[in-house]
Amino acid sequence: MDVNLPDKAYFRIGEVSKILQVKPYVVRFWETEFKTLKPVRATSGHRLYHKKDVEMLLLIRKLLYEQRFTISGAKQYLATSTREEPPARAASDQLRLVEIKRVLTGIRDLIGEKGK
Repeated sequence: MDVNLPDKAYFRIGEVSKILQVKPYVVRFWETEFKTLKPVRATSGHRLYHKKDVEMLLLIRKLLYEQRFTISGAKQYLATSTREEPPARAASDQLRLVEIKRVLTGIRDLIGEKGK
């Protein structure tokens, strides 16, 4: 479910439920289960979700509805995936390690030739 979110600061629960294609009570339930979701309250008491919250809810929906995770399985998945490094940094680190290995191999070969 690829969704282009409008470029706005806050989303009301009705908008969020339409984006997710679920009822508003489902969004409120997920809010109680997944503590990373923290909508702010307007002075009127309405929930206002940041774009980051909506993206998290989209991921939760995908895990629960498409990948058939249980609530506890989705919680565990989200807990471990948020601790991992972003893929771009991991790729950068991998390239750095390849370069270090190349330099060290060159040094080892130089030392090995002098020992002969």
